[in-house]
Amino acid sequence: MDGERANPECPGCRELRREVAELRRIIEELRRAGKRQAGPFSKGPPKLKPKRPGRKAGDEYGTQFSRAEPDRIDETHEAPLPSACPQCGGQHVAETHTAEQFQTEVVCRVVQRKFVVHVGQCASCGQRVQGRHPLQTSDALGAARVQLGGQTHALIAWLNKRLGLSHGKVQEFFQRVFGLPLGRATSCRSMLRTAERAEPAAAQIRQEIRGSPSVVPDETGWRIGGQSAWLHVAVGQSETVVQVARGRGYEPLADLIGLDYAGRLIHDGWAVYDKFRRAAHQQCLTHLSKRCRELMDDARGGAVRFPRAVQALLRRGLAVRDQFTHGQLSKQGLAWWRTRLTRQLEDLVAPIKSHAANETFAKFLERHVGEVFTFLLPVAQRTKGRVVHTLLPAANYLGEQAIRPAVVNRKVWGGNRTDRGAAAQSTLSTIVLTALQRALDPLHWMQQLRESPHTLQLPRYGR
Repeated sequence: MDGERANPECPGCRELRREVAELRRIIEELRRAGKRQAGPFSKGPPKLKPKRPGRKAGDEYGTQFSRAEPDRIDETHEAPLPSACPQCGGQHVAETHTAEQFQTEVVCRVVQRKFVVHVGQCASCGQRVQGRHPLQTSDALGAARVQLGGQTHALIAWLNKRLGLSHGKVQEFFQRVFGLPLGRATSCRSMLRTAERAEPAAAQIRQEIRGSPSVVPDETGWRIGGQSAWLHVAVGQSETVVQVARGRGYEPLADLIGLDYAGRLIHDGWAVYDKFRRAAHQQCLTHLSKRCRELMDDARGGAVRFPRAVQALLRRGLAVRDQFTHGQLSKQGLAWWRTRLTRQLEDLVAPIKSHAANETFAKFLERHVGEVFTFLLPVAQRTKGRVVHTLLPAANYLGEQAIRPAVVNRKVWGGNRTDRGAAAQSTLSTIVLTALQRALDPLHWMQQLRESPHTLQLPRYGR
């Protein structure tokens, strides 16, 4: 009360003091953790009962892996007996038999090629004509006649954009592993040129994702020239598009999939996704479950009932999905459960909650009540000449997995320095992720791209 000290014997006052003390302790822990050098990479405190490292003993161990013998032998070496016994030093060692051992080694060497380019002149138009070998990466002659090979260009792009190595580390890698002197500027120019050559293929992928029956978007913070930007990812059924933009609004995603996208959109609770009104939305159940757990951790008394009931409904929906996937539930039964769970969620969020955090969560669920169990709506797909009804994911984990390499790159070198570098980041990330999604070899494709005098499109499926 105003003008009066809190009664130390009041139960409510004692509860408030305990809560304030707990909050102060948490704030202090967060402040200390943020100042530690390993703070951004910490996974939290150690587990009380961690699992033992290694494979499980007994029947759960599984079949032990044994590397197969090589199909061909390139080198054969002899391992003769020693002149004396290593145990007793005896001088008479009699050979009893021979045994075989196999070794697979990676030989890192640089191949220096010389192309004898034949140059001529067309008798009809008088234009200069020159030959081109399939392994050439450029038609340049004269001062620019010394070039890098297609595999080298592909490896530079792979190391930088997929594995997250800075151009300085790419330089060190080629120097120490291959003995090839390579400047950081050369690495950067090679990567930018590869991105320019790959842009038509990336543009085709951006066009194809607009027709995908489902898209899983996600985004993360980025930097361009030290200024805040965002990296957006959209994962379709057979393509993944990455775009670095300076804004976080709906415009970057609308540029990727189109504001009139009418397929299934699986995402978290970011309000921007609501602007895609023609899409069938699926709220990520992982994010909803996490929010339930946070509310239950902070709740006191009866405030725990609402998040616990919501989490039970989400788990029931996942159990229904598993029953349909294993053939234990028909499409009619699936539709009945989808309607029933949606109505139960409506009844659960309708009453006003006395707990402020619960009321905020309830209002969010009320706005998106029809988007929680969309994953129980089967999608017809044609497989091997017959139609199969499958269920799409209930979480946006595909988007989070696609964005993970970029997060690693951001921790290593922070983002891009220029808009041109950001465009190259978008193009090459799109190519690499889509190629892996289509069971293609991105390194081999980028090598073909640098060796081809024409633009290439990324094949639709792996071979």
